[in-house]
Amino acid sequence: MSGTRPRPTSTPRRPVSPRFFGSELLLLFGRRRNWAGLAVLAAVPLIIAVASKVTDSGSGGGPNFFSGITSNGLFVALAALTVELPLFLPLAVSAISGDAIAGEANQGTLRALLTVPVRRSRLLAVKYAGIVVFALASTLLVAVVGAVAGLALFGGGPLLLLSGVEVGFGAGLWRLLLVCCYIAFCLATLGAVGLFVSTLTEQPIGATIATMIVAITSQILNNIPQLDWLHPYLLSHYWLAFGDLLRSPISFESITPGLWLGTGYILVFLAAAWARFAGRDVTS
Repeated sequence: MSGTRPRPTSTPRRPVSPRFFGSELLLLFGRRRNWAGLAVLAAVPLIIAVASKVTDSGSGGGPNFFSGITSNGLFVALAALTVELPLFLPLAVSAISGDAIAGEANQGTLRALLTVPVRRSRLLAVKYAGIVVFALASTLLVAVVGAVAGLALFGGGPLLLLSGVEVGFGAGLWRLLLVCCYIAFCLATLGAVGLFVSTLTEQPIGATIATMIVAITSQILNNIPQLDWLHPYLLSHYWLAFGDLLRSPISFESITPGLWLGTGYILVFLAAAWARFAGRDVTS
């Protein structure tokens, strides 16, 4: 009599539940240090608005966003985003992304997460989704605080675009929202780099510093004329291209390659994070 092999019983997959993502968002926005970081981000547009009101220097020379503050309060939001994009916003995203995996390993909770069980790919996906949400939330926070403070101190009305064309107040808000979305996408690109770095270490501070070094190095190289051949491939090269969204009609000459470059960075570093994390022995 020939025996038949018993069919292996497959472990049923857990249905995808939004509760894990919800708990990740509660973790991100429930920590006091993250609230402190968001408070610093929100303070910058307030300082810009009050300083412009007190000194009344907005009518002088300088960047277009600053020179237009006294004529329309929405420029406070644009000026604040321009000021914070090189350092403060990347620092906030670097801290969140660097802490994503390394922080769990450092606190000894990573092993517990993976024995729930939670698939590693799903864990990475949830962590990166949280980074994207935080990037968008921090960008919107700067814009909203700047817009509210600017409108309260200088009023609103038609918005003068960089191309010299005036658009209505509603259209101006729509352009500001597009700017926020583009900047959040650029920050999410940096967040993908930070998530990969976070899989390499158990020290979240080290991962944060390494991610910021990548961002700062990219900006330094982007300002060296002799390396103009390298500029289109640098992480931060198209960050300030959001100014093209404030033209009439909207120019996609820099926006489109910026989106393609950012997408490439996201795909490459998320794949690298998965390759590293999938084969990693988790001991903490």
